[in-house]
Amino acid sequence: MNSKSTDWKALAVLCTGFFMLMLDSSIVLIALPSISADLGQSVADLQWVMSAYMLSFGGLLLLGGRAADLLGRRRAFIAGLGLFALASLAAGMAGSAATLIAARAAQGTAAAIMAPAALSILTTMFAEGPERNKALGIWTSTGAIGGTAGWLIGGPITDGLGWEWIFLINIPVAACVAVLAPMVLRESRVEATRRRFDVAGAATITAALLAIVYAAVEAPKVGWLDGRTLVMAAIAAMLVAAFVRIESRSAAPLAPLRVFRSRALVGGNLLLLMLGMMAFGMPFVLTEYAQEVLHWSPVHFGLAFVVMPILVAVGSTIGQTIATNGGLRTVALLGMAFSGLGALLLTQVSVGGTYLGDLFFGIVVFGLGVGGVYVAGSIASLTGVAERDAGLASGLNNASFQIGGAVGVAILSSVAVSSAHGSNQLAALTAGCQTAFAVAVAFAAVGIAVAVLLLRRPSAARLTAAADAEPSGA
Repeated sequence: MNSKSTDWKALAVLCTGFFMLMLDSSIVLIALPSISADLGQSVADLQWVMSAYMLSFGGLLLLGGRAADLLGRRRAFIAGLGLFALASLAAGMAGSAATLIAARAAQGTAAAIMAPAALSILTTMFAEGPERNKALGIWTSTGAIGGTAGWLIGGPITDGLGWEWIFLINIPVAACVAVLAPMVLRESRVEATRRRFDVAGAATITAALLAIVYAAVEAPKVGWLDGRTLVMAAIAAMLVAAFVRIESRSAAPLAPLRVFRSRALVGGNLLLLMLGMMAFGMPFVLTEYAQEVLHWSPVHFGLAFVVMPILVAVGSTIGQTIATNGGLRTVALLGMAFSGLGALLLTQVSVGGTYLGDLFFGIVVFGLGVGGVYVAGSIASLTGVAERDAGLASGLNNASFQIGGAVGVAILSSVAVSSAHGSNQLAALTAGCQTAFAVAVAFAAVGIAVAVLLLRRPSAARLTAAADAEPSGA
């Protein structure tokens, strides 16, 4: 069988698994009001149904990437599939909010095993350059579409079958991918005399993320200068410092500090972090506005927002073409500018809003930006990475986006709730959404600054040297 043909078939299998993971990051958005009514929890409290998935996904990705490098990438991918199917079954059968949140955390853990394994298989299959950029363009388009297609798919499933099926539908998909994976994926791993895992590093960085998200959730309610907020922020800072110290001294670090000497890798991951904050946080606010203020059904919402995955795909395709021709920084700047402009347009939503008058143009512009930034951030964060660090770089890539998602949902949902003041409930909810969209504009501004400062055009040789260099001293 032709080797290149096999590689593209393998890419199709990997993208199917990745689509499922990204779909589960967002599909729950549409179902939150139904879950809230069924389980007796407020929608604001149920933001942890989303955050539990993204936190475990993002917090354990580096450990998952390291495990894939050492134990075998194909093996890790298939093992993660099995765990994801079991966790999806538990989520679909959940009878309480606590059980559902625990199942979502298990889903995120499985995703943290699957995603870096899949992306590192991709980067070792395709040589750096146009061919890899094309494969990454397909990969990022798949992820971006999966992250937004949940809006379309979730509505009909929730209304027609019940919210449980947004999780149960994963089981047959995971089974099909598990059957095909051994047929088309080649096993690969880093040869090492000892297989050591930095459990202390993984535990420290995950705890730090939990502290950050908890502080972001509580701060709008109790105040940014409240003692509880400051204590959690201090704990998070200390845990991050401890993580850096652990990594600098570990014989088998989870994230070797040498990789952060690559300007492209750092810039790409910061872009994905800011994009995740917008791409997950804004839809959370949008679904609240559409269903609580405009009184749309889940199906109505899904059909109205079908334009989003289409525009994300268009933005990804255009971005991949420009980036391959040397315009990576241009794609990042334009993508972030479009995302910020989309959020700015959505600050004008009103109580008696209409789809064309209040939402359509903002969503179109935002979707184009999301697709472009996702491509630019992904290519930048994997440029010049040595094969031995493929799993690590892939883990960082996915972790940045998912962690950004968890933090973005926490911040924007909390801002929307805390800003909803007034005797008129619908007017208050609308005002809260407007404030949240304005905060998203600030996220985009930070992303533009990152692109300007970090996405210069160093030579490939310099990037490779930066990735391979040992740290001069922690």
